[in-house]
Formats: sequence, C-alpha cells, structure tokens
Amino acid sequence: MGLGFYAMLDSHYEIYMANVSRRFWFTFPTRTQVEKPIIWQMSRKFPDVMFDIRQASVQNEIGIMAVLLSGQADDVTAAVEFCRAAGLQVDPIEKSVVEG
Repeated sequence: MGLGFYAMLDSHYEIYMANVSRRFWFTFPTRTQVEKPIIWQMSRKFPDVMFDIRQASVQNEIGIMAVLLSGQADDVTAAVEFCRAAGLQVDPIEKSVVEG
C-alpha cells in the first residue's frame, strides 16, 4: 500500500479522535422553556452535533431530558452553552460507582 493510504488513515483517525459523546440532563425550568423548540434550534445552529434523547419527562410547567450529545468537543461545548443561554439548566450525567 502506498503512503497515501496511511495518510488517509491518519486523517480519519484524527477526525475520530476529535469526536466525543457526552451525556447531560437538560432541565426546562419554566413553561417558557418547555414551550420553545430549544432542542430543534440547537440542532439547526449546530448541525454537526448529533443528539439522542435517551429519556424525557415533560409537563406543562417543567421538563427534564437525558440527552446524549456527540460531535467535535468544541461543537458539543458550544451547543451546551447555547442551551444554557436559552434558559435550560444543563448538567453532566455522571457515571455511578456501580457502572464503573
């Protein structure tokens, strides 16, 4: 195999290594946040950040979601800051001692 093949592998490895997956609790503290399409807005502003809603409980006045965000670390951080600026409380989901 030529050197071009290894250069291609290196570039794919760098891209892979730059990606992260982080789990968060998104809390929608008031009706104002519950009624806004904040997750949709985040997905439009940060199209390279994938989100997966793992669990959710949303009522008229309050909501909470367990969300997995994946993408480049700086994009994920920016998406989290966007949600916080929109009024959400965003907290990392910590692994428990039992999970290891």
